[in-house]
Amino acid sequence: MWKKTISLMVISACMTGNVAAQGIVDVHCHNILPFYLEALEKHDAAMDEGFPLPAWDAGAHLKFMDEAGIGCSILTMPAPQPYFNDTEECQQTIRRYNEYCAKLKADYPGRFRFCASLPLPDVEAAVREAIYALDTLGADGVKLATNCRGQYLGDEELDPLMKVLDERHAVIIVHPHRPTPYPEKIITTTPLAMYEYPAETTRAVVNMLSRNVLVRYPNLKVVVPHGGSFLPLALPRMKSILPAMVAQGYMQPIDWEGNLSRLYFDLAGSPTIEVLRSLLTITSPDHILYGSDYPYQPAEVLTGNLRRLEKELSEDKELSAYTEMFLWENAERLFNLPSATHGKQTVACKEAEADSMLVRISEIEIYPEYLDEYLTFALNVGAASVRNEPGVIAIYPMIQQRDSCQVRILEIYASQEAYRHHITTEHFQTYKQGTLHMVKSLDLVDMKPMNPAAMPEIFLKMKRE
Repeated sequence: MWKKTISLMVISACMTGNVAAQGIVDVHCHNILPFYLEALEKHDAAMDEGFPLPAWDAGAHLKFMDEAGIGCSILTMPAPQPYFNDTEECQQTIRRYNEYCAKLKADYPGRFRFCASLPLPDVEAAVREAIYALDTLGADGVKLATNCRGQYLGDEELDPLMKVLDERHAVIIVHPHRPTPYPEKIITTTPLAMYEYPAETTRAVVNMLSRNVLVRYPNLKVVVPHGGSFLPLALPRMKSILPAMVAQGYMQPIDWEGNLSRLYFDLAGSPTIEVLRSLLTITSPDHILYGSDYPYQPAEVLTGNLRRLEKELSEDKELSAYTEMFLWENAERLFNLPSATHGKQTVACKEAEADSMLVRISEIEIYPEYLDEYLTFALNVGAASVRNEPGVIAIYPMIQQRDSCQVRILEIYASQEAYRHHITTEHFQTYKQGTLHMVKSLDLVDMKPMNPAAMPEIFLKMKRE
């Protein structure tokens, strides 16, 4: 199981190479088609979201992708929803859009995928379109608005649709739409994209959590846009208030772990390292995905944002290890994309990744009131990981003698790939989601073994003694 140490020069070249050459997967981008615009203009709705919709064509999108290093884009219909009290008209526009996207997917294999739009708020029509799009057109998921003319995600009337999507293990990409009803004067003062979109996204996801939608339909996977919007701030407050609301009969208990484990988060909106750190307080690194929001800003701006994100990730000692996961690996796994999407990685780099051992010390401070409960979680996940995962060499929790709330965990993985697999396992997800509220601070310190060749002897000696 132990392999020879490879040249540090090879590893360095792989780590510092141009990430864009790998074929990034963009899970948040839109195509704005002429017949969709015509439907909006017919009902004087082209400015419903408070700003004009940008132009789009496949050639310009592909040019942006090539220059940015994006191998595959997951297309979705933008806001607003083309529903104007006429279900048949909405169905026709939606069907035309979905069939156009299916043709794009066929014409540009590997470059364009799509999540189908649905003719909500008519739930029966949406069910029919979801079945057709997923079963016949080969859609890669569905896009759902935070609300369709006042019908919010999480509302009980959407349960029949959620059942159909759950049966198909569907991926749902959420996108904010104008809140309904809405404060017109406030929206005139502050553009939707600046504040209401994040608020609207948070509102819709909170609605889903409050009804345990993702626990009741456990095969769904939901992508939350724009770095999770306000969820990292909203969830601690919800958790603190919920017991009182349940005791008074105003709310039902929420399965936090079950719901959050099915949420994914895209990075559209020019995220910073601070946003990423905040997001990691409510999720794990394998649930974070890249998104550009093309074509809502000029291509050169979006490319610049991507290069800045790559640079900041490469310079961050904790987050740099997750760069490939954020930019393409997580999306490949979520959408079942072939790993050849980023097929420019060299054989030498792949061998380096396979042969390079990961040694880490997790420095964790626990809130005193949760210490015993946390230690139980840590011991359980350590034992399950070493027992069940061949690539996990050691997960060894320790506490400081002078301060028992200071926990240190020695982690040794046979390779980076072994670590990436580890954080997708059910026992790790149970640990991660179950202890988020217990952790006051976390610092992941990667170590470089001075003599990795000696490690087999160390473990053999421990076993003999």
